[in-house]
Amino acid sequence: MPTSAGPARLTVAAAGEPRAVLWLGHGAGGGIGAPDLTALAARLPEQGVTVVRHEQPWRVAGKRIASRPSALDAGWLESLPAVRELAGPLPLVVGGRSAGARVACRTAAETGATGVVCLGFPMHPPSTPEKSRLPELLTPTIPVLVLQGERDTFGTAAAVAEEARDAPQVRVLEVPGADHSMKTLKGSALRPAQVLAMITDAVADFVGEVAGREAAR
Repeated sequence: MPTSAGPARLTVAAAGEPRAVLWLGHGAGGGIGAPDLTALAARLPEQGVTVVRHEQPWRVAGKRIASRPSALDAGWLESLPAVRELAGPLPLVVGGRSAGARVACRTAAETGATGVVCLGFPMHPPSTPEKSRLPELLTPTIPVLVLQGERDTFGTAAAVAEEARDAPQVRVLEVPGADHSMKTLKGSALRPAQVLAMITDAVADFVGEVAGREAAR
């Protein structure tokens, strides 16, 4: 996809009979091959959800350092017409992993999404909880699902839930024993495959809920 910052890339996992489209961005430290993004693309199409993974121009260009937030938002929004053409009349749910979740929250109104999925929302940089990014998480007025690791150094699930306690549109689901990348740490009650199953099930349920609500309007 041509953008003002160079080419972006959309990787589509199409459902046979889609009822919604889920558009996901990647984090600042990795690409669309992150385990949770990969699992969603592999498993949700069979449940009627087409998954579109978006690679930012900096990643397509092979750079190692992510662009500034305003450039990330631009790269995302300049791909919106293609995603909207793909979705057609279907409800569009946006989201992403870490920095991709921030982009999806900041631009939720402009994309016309019906819901937002945050995989490891970076509430604050590690060891600096005073630098809260709560305003970004609260930007969407539509339903927001946050899947957050119990041991996430960018903000634990408990901490994110506490900060967003007065926002009824935000629901936080704790991933037991998981860190920011959704890897299970020593002592976790869940194995990696169970974590990915938990994530895909939760996202599928959420997409079905918000898509059904949109269809009934």
